[in-house]
Amino acid sequence: MNAKEIKRGEVVVYNGSPCIIEGVNVQSPSARGAATLYKFRARNLVSKQKVDITLKGTESLDAADFTKREVTFSYVDGDDYIFMDKINFEQYSIKKEDVLDEMNYITEDLGGIRALIYNDECVGIEIPVAVSLKVIRCDPGVKGNSATSRSKPAVVQTGLEIQVPEYLEEGEIVRIDTRTGEFLGRG
Repeated sequence: MNAKEIKRGEVVVYNGSPCIIEGVNVQSPSARGAATLYKFRARNLVSKQKVDITLKGTESLDAADFTKREVTFSYVDGDDYIFMDKINFEQYSIKKEDVLDEMNYITEDLGGIRALIYNDECVGIEIPVAVSLKVIRCDPGVKGNSATSRSKPAVVQTGLEIQVPEYLEEGEIVRIDTRTGEFLGRG
């Protein structure tokens, strides 16, 4: 696939290994005739190393040959997180350090989690772009502050701290963008 077609979350082959794209930065040329550069921040799914990839718009990378399986979060076993396949009930074990960011958004009943399977091994998970979580701790809302754009810190049920509008109170359900950790609205 061409560089301009690669989006965040895609899995591509780079230097012989599958890499998941975690960030995309496009640099437009300042000189006439220069090529647009696409800079990708990726994570190698086998070695777990961060990788920087720079391509011109006409260059391409191959899509990785892997499968995505619908899974649910089951339990924690020491330093491993265990996910279960929804169809054949097979269990996949993933190291804690490989899913630390994703675990900020995962609850027992979260749907839409997919395991990334490469050579019959689970190399990572993919979570929905937006999730709904319950606010368990924040300062009380002040009457009359609903029209302001000020925010305050709040802690959601997974322990993640986010910024929410000042009018929100404990117990409310909020939608959060899992790519940025930003408040999207009431859930």
